[in-house]
Amino acid sequence: MLQTLSLPRLSRKAVIAAATMLALLAAAAALWAQVEGDRGIAPVASSGDIEVGGVEVDVRGENAEDAREKGWREAQRKAWEKLGGPDIPDSQLQGLVAAVVIEQENIGPRRYVARLGVTFDRGRAGALLGASGRGPGSAPMLLVPVTRSAGTYMVYEARNPWQRAWAEYQAGSSRINYVRPSGAGGDSLLITYGQTDRRSRTWWRNVLDQFSAADVLVPVAHLDYKWPGGPIEGRFTARYGPDNAYLDSFTLTAESPEQLQPMLDQAVLRFNAIFERALAEGKLRPDPTLDLGTVEADRAIQRLIELGRAALARDRSDAAAREAELIGETAPGEAATPPAAAQVATYLVQFATPDAGAFDASIAAVRAAPGVRSAAVTSTAIGGHSVMSVGYAGSMDQLAEALRARGFTVRQSGNVISISR
Repeated sequence: MLQTLSLPRLSRKAVIAAATMLALLAAAAALWAQVEGDRGIAPVASSGDIEVGGVEVDVRGENAEDAREKGWREAQRKAWEKLGGPDIPDSQLQGLVAAVVIEQENIGPRRYVARLGVTFDRGRAGALLGASGRGPGSAPMLLVPVTRSAGTYMVYEARNPWQRAWAEYQAGSSRINYVRPSGAGGDSLLITYGQTDRRSRTWWRNVLDQFSAADVLVPVAHLDYKWPGGPIEGRFTARYGPDNAYLDSFTLTAESPEQLQPMLDQAVLRFNAIFERALAEGKLRPDPTLDLGTVEADRAIQRLIELGRAALARDRSDAAAREAELIGETAPGEAATPPAAAQVATYLVQFATPDAGAFDASIAAVRAAPGVRSAAVTSTAIGGHSVMSVGYAGSMDQLAEALRARGFTVRQSGNVISISR
């Protein structure tokens, strides 16, 4: 007869503990896999020089070196004309040039065909151009470069040509104050394409605070590869703000994969022109609803607030009158002791956040509780429990009662209050 062999009690516990440890290690490895790897591209340091890119030249010379020198001089003149500079001799113009950037070049025995970028020193060229700047700059704008290709949307999940084009863009001469994350580490988890479809102001404010930005710009590049090794059509759309509002769009085409990066570099310049035009038209002002401390309320709500404040003032006046009567009844020589003012203390409140809607609703409800002076999120965990720091004029027990009155289930443990619906 077969008998079933059972492990000893101690062995079963050891097996369960080992399985639990393996599960934890697997979860940690999966989380690390989401942020490991070479996915970040650090943006270049921006200077204040004036840069003009995409200057096309096609010249001939006595030899390759002479043709190249003539091509660079022609590129400098064309770039100066694009800036609207006055007529000056080549010798003086040469002294204003800080650098010539080779975007693409083909050198023959007596011919030079290239696309160049010319950088002028702002200190020397600014006076001739009539101003040292190009007008007031924008507020810090978080840049979220989205790539769509083969039905997949990508931001920082992997290194890509669109991210590289923005990282290598010299933004010193732009009126837009770009905030360009490198995409390394947790950037790829915090800034995703899905984030651009969220409308929660609280969620957006938490993201923007991580990068000290006031609003967001979303340049979208939709790349359509016609066939392997063939042309690539790029459809580009400029969007901005937490509502993903549309600004403008355009189309460019690269004849081959080798021409993709130059096409994207040109698209970056077009996007910058779109954003600068929107800034001049007053469209790129930071969304006031992102500033949670200065959101304008509806007039009806403002009226209710005013009525509430008036009622509170009457109650305080009545209380003061009753206190004066009590003081009058105090025996001579006895000093009436004034009531102690409530001290504002800070408490940690843990709240369940299964989704972004519950996150916003919980914060709003806590801030509306009587006696709450402030409520700032210190830890966000959508799908779990988040933590906020609450400034309250009273004791922890009083805060717990105020939160119960707002419909929360409240549990106290030490110096922490846990709330849920």
